Amino acid sequence: MLAVTLLACEKEITVDLPEAAEQIVVDGTIEQGRAPFVLLSTSRNPFESNSLSGLEGFFLSGAEVRVSDGSSQVTLDEICTGDLPPSLLSAVAEATGFSTEFIESVDICAYTVLDNSFLGEIGKTYRLEVDYEDKLLTSETKINELVVLDSLWFSVPQGGDSLGFAYAQLTDPDTLGNAYRWAAKRINRYPSWSAHAGEVKDASYIYPLGSAYDDEFFNGLSFEFAYFRGSFINSTKEDDLNEERGFYKVGDTIAVRGSVIDRGVFKFVSAMEDQMGTQGSPFATPANIQGNISGGLGLWAGYGAVYDTIICSP
Repeated sequence: MLAVTLLACEKEITVDLPEAAEQIVVDGTIEQGRAPFVLLSTSRNPFESNSLSGLEGFFLSGAEVRVSDGSSQVTLDEICTGDLPPSLLSAVAEATGFSTEFIESVDICAYTVLDNSFLGEIGKTYRLEVDYEDKLLTSETKINELVVLDSLWFSVPQGGDSLGFAYAQLTDPDTLGNAYRWAAKRINRYPSWSAHAGEVKDASYIYPLGSAYDDEFFNGLSFEFAYFRGSFINSTKEDDLNEERGFYKVGDTIAVRGSVIDRGVFKFVSAMEDQMGTQGSPFATPANIQGNISGGLGLWAGYGAVYDTIICSP
């Protein structure tokens, strides 16, 4: 009787969701010693198909993208994966974080400096300008002074066998407001018995959830922290689908990139990762992710990056 009563109380509700105006989305980075790299795309209706065929025209070409440091300015070169030979697609995968399968299926146009005549420098502020059709997008970001990781190591939790986490120690400068971001990739190859035998385990650096943090609670202190292993969205590799998911393991070699980021980058990344962590839960607090792009959406990010390596030994 209770079941019948509950079923009788059901009511179908139709929600008429308004369509948001399409906007340009910027995903741009600049790092010391590296050329600026910018991807342009269009915003998507979250209820549209996410199939590869639905991404036709998602990445924008034909824009004029300029970057300046206050004393000099450069117009970035446009390069599209559809114009590249297959031998270069793996390098593009490493630069973008996309899988080679995705790059082969979708024409991606990026904007950068091919001759390395304009490279990021520590302490400089970089202004981005994007001209596309009748729209102008602008943004600024700074490459802050480096903060080197004091030490890094791998450790297996007590009672574990071969799976563990990456650890590091950092000493924060005695100036409140510093912010950081962690990324890592495994550079050793899958063994002969794996379905991915011979492939490098991670084609590019991966940001795990919680990759960005600031010094609100440890200003001027030395502290230790740990990270689980991140993975690419929709990965089909066996160690992203079994009990090894989220763990590094004995025998891995981990390349680590620790970056100093400005406050605008930190606010965007931390808010984005908070929303990703809710996994679409209807009980989570919704929030708009505040980017630093005037006239559009997205992020123009300066990274002061340091690199190191962890050998995963027992």
